[in-house]
Amino acid sequence: MTFDRLSLGKWGEETAADYLRAQGMKIVERNYRTPLGEIDLIARHRKTLVFVEVKTRRSQTFGVPQEAVGAHKQRQIIRAAQWYLQNHPTSLQPRFDVIAVHAGGAKPAIDHIPNAFGL
Repeated sequence: MTFDRLSLGKWGEETAADYLRAQGMKIVERNYRTPLGEIDLIARHRKTLVFVEVKTRRSQTFGVPQEAVGAHKQRQIIRAAQWYLQNHPTSLQPRFDVIAVHAGGAKPAIDHIPNAFGL
């Protein structure tokens, strides 16, 4: 990945984290890495542990950002979340969200898709 793309991704994740905090969520982990994959953000919201995949794009040339979270990526996120839950037991209910950050305008547009996919 080029530095420009890495920089865009990091900016998108920070933008998504700010958005989640504004929605009343607490960020528990960022870029949580396991042998099975990575989870961009893990947040707590009331009695829910939210595993968040963030996709950031400058344009829609290759489609909207959330379209990049296909079946393969979903399985990878689920496996990483199961790893997290085995190592961090909790009574919180897990949920999988996708946040699409559109960076093309003067102000980023955010599409938050709660319960984007499940086990």
